[in-house]
Amino acid sequence: MTMARLEPQLIVALDVDTFQEASTLVNTLSPVVDFFKIGSQLFTSCGPVIVRYVQAKGKEVFLDLKYHDIPNTVASAVSAAIKSLDVGHKESLDHRTVFMYTLHIAGGEEMLKKSVEAAQQIAQERAIRRPLALGITVLTSDCRQANTQALVLERALIAQKAGLDGVVASVEEAAMLRKEFGKEFVIVTPGIRPLGADVGDQKRVATPALAIKNGSNFLVVGRPIVKAQDPLKAAQDILDEMKSAYAR
Repeated sequence: MTMARLEPQLIVALDVDTFQEASTLVNTLSPVVDFFKIGSQLFTSCGPVIVRYVQAKGKEVFLDLKYHDIPNTVASAVSAAIKSLDVGHKESLDHRTVFMYTLHIAGGEEMLKKSVEAAQQIAQERAIRRPLALGITVLTSDCRQANTQALVLERALIAQKAGLDGVVASVEEAAMLRKEFGKEFVIVTPGIRPLGADVGDQKRVATPALAIKNGSNFLVVGRPIVKAQDPLKAAQDILDEMKSAYAR
């Protein structure tokens, strides 16, 4: 996938407890949303079944499990995820696994490299698209510190050297990362809040328009959509703001 030519995309975070809640949201939002994030909360509750459900709807899955362990354990976990979430039929063009997944860069370069190698091997063996590997830099729930940008840059450099496709970082670091790593480096930005929305437990947040201005490829939005009285309208409003910002 060529990120330089990809219009910024909205990812809705399915940060809910049950399959019923998640499936209802997917069905409600499917007319306008193509990407859904499944994190540790929902995956712990439902396991692979919710991933397959989203895939069966023709949507892409961002598996945000933030792998962090010894290199062999993480490589094995990534391999298992790709195998178990590889859906479709061999004779079909719709034979794919998750769209992208996350690892903590703090786990070290060897851990990151082994995970990418494992993903590449499974993808080649099964003739499927390799999921994009994204490194977690600094969580957006962490308070802003004087060295946050330097730490994000240091970790992003490790991620690039290890062969990852990009990173997860706040809007505050996105412009710096885009300038440093160029157009093909994938930047996923959580902590997105429309104007006037509650920031919750996020410390480093920004509007969709600012995220796009700073170079983010994917904007992750959870509560402003998931907890809205009308989730479909909330998602469409954010998409409209994104399109307006991208067109400038």
